[in-house]
Amino acid sequence: MRTDEINIRDPFVVLHEGVYYLYGTRGATCWGPASGFDVYTSGDLAEWEGPFPCFENDGTFWADRNYWAPEVHPWQGRWYMFASFKSETRHRGTAILRAATPLGPFEPWSDGPVTPGEWECLDGTFYSDEEGTPWMIFCHEWVQVGDGEVCALRLTEDLHAAAGEPQVLFRASEAPWARLVHHSSGQDGYVTDGPFLWRAKDGRLLCLWSSLSARGYTQGLAVSDSGRVNSHYSQLPPLFEEDGGHGMLFRTKEGQLTLALHSPNEHLKEHPCFIPLDTERL
Repeated sequence: MRTDEINIRDPFVVLHEGVYYLYGTRGATCWGPASGFDVYTSGDLAEWEGPFPCFENDGTFWADRNYWAPEVHPWQGRWYMFASFKSETRHRGTAILRAATPLGPFEPWSDGPVTPGEWECLDGTFYSDEEGTPWMIFCHEWVQVGDGEVCALRLTEDLHAAAGEPQVLFRASEAPWARLVHHSSGQDGYVTDGPFLWRAKDGRLLCLWSSLSARGYTQGLAVSDSGRVNSHYSQLPPLFEEDGGHGMLFRTKEGQLTLALHSPNEHLKEHPCFIPLDTERL
């Protein structure tokens, strides 16, 4: 199938041994009951095989809704999926699953969410710093705190649990383009979605993230003030303002730096978009 025929949100691409693996939130079950995630495979980012289920709740998993934003990362010989989940009795949070290959099947690895149990959280992403310390960057949700936060949390070496307390890196309202939004619950606030860290060629540590602007869903960009993970981040001009976001960066087989995001941000119409970027900026 073609890329524009795939209905997922929050696309995440892994290039491994010449094959592109594409993960994302299933469009049809995004906002209600859900049961798993799929992976698609491709040799050219244009035509895809799949979907192949890579995680399915067999009835024993703790969450039954809001299966969001699966990311897959290699670490110490295994593949780890970071994804958001929720249930009637647990706050939304990012849990970690594990598999032997990018195709899965992924199995629960962390003991429930690794984000704080009393927080509403989402969109955890993995990053290993220059010392080899594993981190998870995630969002403390605006529906709970009003001004959505992007936070850093150190992980244990085996990625099984948190190894410290979360630290706020920045808040959504710090971006001059972010727009106040209104939730059906009556909460007003500023959204933070989809953080992703990237070390630029010039040494800067960048954080992609998304919110709402006057032009719709927007792909934001921030930079670490100190060059380290656990630092304050200052806002840069957005990368994409055409009603798309929750992006990540990867390099193609040819070495082209590419932004993956979903657009439009409309239920059942979302699909992955791959946008070549100017490597001088990133």
